[in-house]
Amino acid sequence: MTTTTMSSTTSAIRWVDVIEYPETGVNSQILLEDANCRYMLMSLAAGMHIAEHAAPHNATVNVIEGQGVLTLEGKDLVLESGVFVFIPATALHSVKAVTNLTFLLTFSEMVTDSDREPCHVHSI
Repeated sequence: MTTTTMSSTTSAIRWVDVIEYPETGVNSQILLEDANCRYMLMSLAAGMHIAEHAAPHNATVNVIEGQGVLTLEGKDLVLESGVFVFIPATALHSVKAVTNLTFLLTFSEMVTDSDREPCHVHSI
């Protein structure tokens, strides 16, 4: 059973307190979930692989630590601390951890152009 680490009233967590690497495989924990997004902490042991798949929602990967490779629609992207990747809904992708690898995976609703509100930029 997956438990949620944070609640809507929790202000912050420290990565050092929640990152746990498995000896093999993948450790995933839902940090927070609401009606629009799911925030999951994914930790992969070195050498582990998440097979190619697609998801029905847009997603982002924000690498916290480690190194790996994300293959997105046939293109290899290097994953390392500080890298941010957008994965469109239904895009085929896979992940391989070169070293122990942790990233924040955020699933969001798929927004169509008709659902978008115009963006307004204001100067200060």
